[in-house]
Amino acid sequence: MTFKYGIDRLNLDIVNGIANGSIKAELCQEALDKIDTSRQRVEKMAASNEAVYGINTGFGPLCDTQISPEDTNLLQKNLLITHAVGVGEPIAKAISKLMLITKVHALSQGFSGIRLETVERMLAFIELDLIPVVPEQGSVGASGDLAPLSHLFLPLLGEGEFWVSEAGQDDKIVPAAKLLKEHGLAAMELHAKEGLALINGTQFILSHAITGLTKMRYLLNLADLTGAMSIEGMQGSESPFREELHKTRAFKGNLEVAARMRAFFQNSENMADHEECDRVQDPYSLRCIPQVHGASRNAYYHLEELAEIEMNSVTDNPIVISSEEAISGGSFHGQPLAMVLDYASIAASELGNISDRRCYLLLEGLHGLPRLLTTAGGLNSGMMIPQYATAALVTENKSLCFPPSADSVPTSMGQEDHVSMGSISSRQFNQILGNLEKILAIELMYAAQAIDFRRPNKCSDIIEKNFAVIREKVAKLEEDRLLKPDIDAMIALVKSQAFTVSTDENK
Repeated sequence: MTFKYGIDRLNLDIVNGIANGSIKAELCQEALDKIDTSRQRVEKMAASNEAVYGINTGFGPLCDTQISPEDTNLLQKNLLITHAVGVGEPIAKAISKLMLITKVHALSQGFSGIRLETVERMLAFIELDLIPVVPEQGSVGASGDLAPLSHLFLPLLGEGEFWVSEAGQDDKIVPAAKLLKEHGLAAMELHAKEGLALINGTQFILSHAITGLTKMRYLLNLADLTGAMSIEGMQGSESPFREELHKTRAFKGNLEVAARMRAFFQNSENMADHEECDRVQDPYSLRCIPQVHGASRNAYYHLEELAEIEMNSVTDNPIVISSEEAISGGSFHGQPLAMVLDYASIAASELGNISDRRCYLLLEGLHGLPRLLTTAGGLNSGMMIPQYATAALVTENKSLCFPPSADSVPTSMGQEDHVSMGSISSRQFNQILGNLEKILAIELMYAAQAIDFRRPNKCSDIIEKNFAVIREKVAKLEEDRLLKPDIDAMIALVKSQAFTVSTDENK
């Protein structure tokens, strides 16, 4: 398929496909016409004596200062230069690329007054893999992500830096001017409204949300698998996942998770082996997986819905709607994403919280399992200590769940007196997900060790397949050994999405 910027609708799969090169994207004639029409409207306003914010006036508290037509280009250049004040480490190159893609789509809808030449240069950056370096800190999430977007577009002026990829080596950072010269690209001069159109927007928040959503989608499914493997290891009950039960409280996420759990246990010899046992109920971290994982899944769907709206929105200011009118509003405000990112952060953190509890249960020495998952306890500590790591990661995630969207610090001499702090929400969301990967990796290691104590019983085909993936990298613990390499191997498996988490083949 070929995606048409400014015309078609982005979603999570399409934007990722454009970013990884599996989906082609281009400007079609309809988008070209919309860009040109919007540009003509801006040029008419810039030439008039009537003050129009951001086109022939200053910015923020200087909105009442009109700029002469001959100074409008310098105004736009100064805007980028003065707003590029980001600090901290660079964000991932992949996130900067998503920022470029989503910005091109927003600008191509014909409400921003940008010149076609400027959009085409941005597309050239994407095509040539010239991805600008963007610092991670400095945005308050309104008036959009000003500092990050300023850094993203400094290379248009011949300023700033690019990432450079070389075969077999880590990416390195080089001055933009050097690479532009190597590719025969001259620095550009921005015209009326262009600087403001470029740096007003929520693409930093949005691109972090896209990155987090992509990771969380897999981790939600992986969390179900880890829970199922832990239940197999502890020979827990299947009853809490029965369809009849969940139809009486039909939250979407609950129903999906319960169905997935039933599929994970399908034709499991190990689960059938203890059907007549005298245990009445399992602890909540086993029994309530549909309720807890399901609630996190519902939060994911909420963020995905709002992120898709944002992917297809115009988020700069003012919005040019005719040759006579540009509406000055607040479409750059990050609050719609900031609040739901904070909600999704709590959801991701809870997946780790309940996973840590299952790790703890696996060590207790109940239901036929040896304490600390070792038969040689005393001289050997077995798997005692990795749960300390999950406990630490869980607490770190809890500390990252403070909602930045609940805070606001006035900026711009009070003109921008309520800001979203959504950029911080988006970064925390991804930090939490990174910790969750490690927690689930340790639970999987524990669950595999427990399943080994249930042999010769076999689990379902899908769990046996995933068990084999673990055992290819991590052997059963027979006596104490250095576990750090095992944990690192498990984390690598999780990060590379090596586990089969879809249950479709079991239906």
